[in-house]
Amino acid sequence: MKFTTIWRDNRAATALEFALTAPVFFLFIFGIIEFGLLFWTQLGLQHGTQMAARCATVNPTLCPSSDAITGYAAQQAFGLTLPAQTFTYSTPACGNQVNASYVFQFPQVLNLSPLTVTAQACFPS
Repeated sequence: MKFTTIWRDNRAATALEFALTAPVFFLFIFGIIEFGLLFWTQLGLQHGTQMAARCATVNPTLCPSSDAITGYAAQQAFGLTLPAQTFTYSTPACGNQVNASYVFQFPQVLNLSPLTVTAQACFPS
């Protein structure tokens, strides 16, 4: 075959273009999914802390102790299966305060270090 014949041959050009762009495309898609999960985790922690701080003030029969408050916060975390130890309860000057700290682990494919996600809510008493 002559070199000019090989150079003008455009068979399998689509396969070559896909092979060149597919890794970047899939990395982009997986990154969007993982950062979406990160933001969902942050939102769940924030919602759990806000609802538990409110429960400690408004409904003392449902949230009578710090263990009950942290357990309630874990239940209110938007479908996340978090242990109650993720949340802490205190009573500073602002009222009933609930804090949360969770280490979010990215998959090894993205090769990112773990990220600590925190949330805090205080409801006046």
